[in-house]
Amino acid sequence: MTIERQQLARRGEQYVAQHLVRQGYRLLGLNVRAGRLELDVVAERNGVLVVCEVRSRTSDRYGTPAETINRAKVARVREATRQWLRREGRSGQAVRLDAAALTFDGVRGQPRMEYYEGAL
Repeated sequence: MTIERQQLARRGEQYVAQHLVRQGYRLLGLNVRAGRLELDVVAERNGVLVVCEVRSRTSDRYGTPAETINRAKVARVREATRQWLRREGRSGQAVRLDAAALTFDGVRGQPRMEYYEGAL
């Protein structure tokens, strides 16, 4: 992944984290490691853990960011969530797996976000 792609991904994750905080969630982490896997955004509200997979792009020219979430990606997010819950001693906690698709107007532009609760 190029440095520009990494920066865009980080901006997207931060944007989603801020969105969740504004919605009353407590942010637990960004880019949370779970073994070899990673969770983009982890937050919690009212006893429900929310794990959000964030996909960011600078345009829809080659498809929307949401279209990049395939079965393999969903399986990795689910496995990473299981590992993280086990490690943190939260195995019985209610979990919701969300997805956020952001399209930025250029590398430094403002994003348009589509947020999907319980999508994964």
